[in-house]
Amino acid sequence: MDTITHTLFGLTLYGAVDKKKMNKNHKRAYLLTAVGASQIPDIDVISRLWDTEGLYQMWHRGITHSFFLTPIWALLFFFLSLLLFKVKDRKLFLLGWFAVFIHNTSDLFNAWGTGYLEPFSNMRVTFGTIPIVDFVFWIIMGTAFILSKGKKAKSPYYYKMAWIFMLLHVIIQTTQGFLIYKQYDGQNDQIALSADFVPWSYSVITKKDDKVTIYNDSLFQEKEIQYVLESNEFANLDKLFSERPEAKTLYEWSPFVVLVDDDERLGIFDPRFYRNGQSFLFEYIEKNTER
Repeated sequence: MDTITHTLFGLTLYGAVDKKKMNKNHKRAYLLTAVGASQIPDIDVISRLWDTEGLYQMWHRGITHSFFLTPIWALLFFFLSLLLFKVKDRKLFLLGWFAVFIHNTSDLFNAWGTGYLEPFSNMRVTFGTIPIVDFVFWIIMGTAFILSKGKKAKSPYYYKMAWIFMLLHVIIQTTQGFLIYKQYDGQNDQIALSADFVPWSYSVITKKDDKVTIYNDSLFQEKEIQYVLESNEFANLDKLFSERPEAKTLYEWSPFVVLVDDDERLGIFDPRFYRNGQSFLFEYIEKNTER
């Protein structure tokens, strides 16, 4: 999910906590833990500062998003609360653990995926059934915020209900994505799913031999071909990998890629992020100029 959504998740967790008997320091500790733990896995973005080998694509959403690291992050915020606010409350550890778990697990449902099982497996786990920016989440959390302002005494109840509705949204969206995915299974060499911003609508990316087809599909409409791409499966990528190490990382990271080898460029791109004739995950070298 995007940074704004993770922040809203943290604030919604904080809103679900009954704080009537808490003093100011307790409230601050809970706010820090809920919001901070909801953001901390994305600390891996700083790895850009020392990435000299083009590995950032693999590092981002890697070990910091591992399920096995979730209690470590929770302990960090437990001790920060003790250090900064002199608050020792084991519920803070549970809140932090839950916040990190929600961050890492929600990212599984995006096309980007995470290293959820690192360090025991480098596999990128991705379902592709929820868009990275999901406005349905925003609407549900925004509604809880508005209702809580009207009746502050029931504020935790509204935020808890928001979590229930968000869980239902994930279940419904993912179930539909699974059913659509199964319709393409067995007919193609490889399949990937990427949820669109419109609820219950998906891009289905298929590869058969050297042909990559991107469909727009849902359970309530006929599938529509958006793009048909040709992948040059016999392209020699050694020079590309040598000059653009990011390309080798992308090749290993993506479920499958499209290989480009024409008069102008040698490169690869991830077709899951193909929009308007271009994928923003595209690594290439020019053939007519050195770079």
